[in-house]
Amino acid sequence: MEHLIAPSMLSADFLRLGEDIEMINNSDADWFHLDVMDGVFVPNISFGLPVIKAISSLAVKPLDVHLMIVEPEKYITAFRDAGADILSIHYEASVHLHRSLQAIRQAGMKAGVVLNPHSPVALLSDILEFADLVLIMSVNPGFGGQEFIANTFRKVKELKQMIYEQGLNVQIEVDGGINRYNAADLVEAGADVLVAGNAVFKAHDPMEEIRVLKSLL
Repeated sequence: MEHLIAPSMLSADFLRLGEDIEMINNSDADWFHLDVMDGVFVPNISFGLPVIKAISSLAVKPLDVHLMIVEPEKYITAFRDAGADILSIHYEASVHLHRSLQAIRQAGMKAGVVLNPHSPVALLSDILEFADLVLIMSVNPGFGGQEFIANTFRKVKELKQMIYEQGLNVQIEVDGGINRYNAADLVEAGADVLVAGNAVFKAHDPMEEIRVLKSLL
């Protein structure tokens, strides 16, 4: 399976958003990663549907949308209409996760389920076959620039084994504190998609940083 890089637009310069979108379009990156926060499920507010729709109008690569919101099932078609190609919702935020994942697929998007750092991968045993992607949070969600939680390596390995045992084709994505120093180890543990925010957008040359990250995979 090809390994992918998804720069997190949460770390982009919102005064130069169009330029940053073009940079990602022209880089070796594979997806745009978009974090939607409501100030309730996580202690921060980011951006919502209008910004995603604007990014979609310029992006030439898939939009990987991560909902950190309460009652995400209410907004599935709205995010589809805004341009989301992949829609991921938290295990911890969805009361009827099976139904929600089905609804995401029925809306024509890839369905992802997200686990917070404190949630064990065993929670996904009965739902894994209904997901296209599992996003493992390697920091506590809500803010960029946090330190990578080392226990993530073990969780990725456990999840990879679970996917193998069930004979599934589910991508493993990791988000939080990822950089050129831990990217290769995450791929070796079993990760397929790496989200990089500050590592890309705070770099002196973001396009070169993306190239370096891709070369490590």
